[in-house]
Amino acid sequence: MVDAALIQQCADPGLKPAIVEKFIVSAGSPDPLAVTVRSGGRVVLVPRPRTPDEAMAIVQQHVGQAVVRVGITQYPAGLGVTEASELKPDLVDACANIRMGTKLFAKVYRIVTKWYGNAVDEAFDDAIEAWKTGSFEGKAIFSEPDPGDVKLAAPPPADGELSDAGTAAPAGPQRTEPDDPNKAGIRIDLSGIGGSRPKPP
Repeated sequence: MVDAALIQQCADPGLKPAIVEKFIVSAGSPDPLAVTVRSGGRVVLVPRPRTPDEAMAIVQQHVGQAVVRVGITQYPAGLGVTEASELKPDLVDACANIRMGTKLFAKVYRIVTKWYGNAVDEAFDDAIEAWKTGSFEGKAIFSEPDPGDVKLAAPPPADGELSDAGTAAPAGPQRTEPDDPNKAGIRIDLSGIGGSRPKPP
């Protein structure tokens, strides 16, 4: 679990800490040196780096030939660079990675929320999926323009967590139970059924 103080200090101010925390849990890694390499939809096994230099060496080896994700936020390593030599060790610095990753995820979340038309819980799940795949609605989401000021929905608290109001959040999606048919009021006027038919003229 990533330290809450680190999130408070380093995360993009446009995202609430609860969103950042859930983003990292859903799509990130607790290890600042984590490097994930995927090629053709398959995970490429790479040695687990023990130092920032080792992590950067793995990134530089694979970037441009495969999809490389790095650090706590699993930031897309090749984004905005044309050569491996342009990669900066910020990628494997915990605070810098959180800062870059949450800033980019905030944009992704705004794009998805705007697509939905308003702040809905489903937008967060789709934003996570877009972060993992790098695409949304057939477009490369990381290079899409930022839609700007969009209200974001806070993800619902996990079971048992306290909501902003200080009450425990109900578990799972809430459904309204159907009314007891024996207690329901009359919804359709059936009083005319069985009455005498009007006589033909």
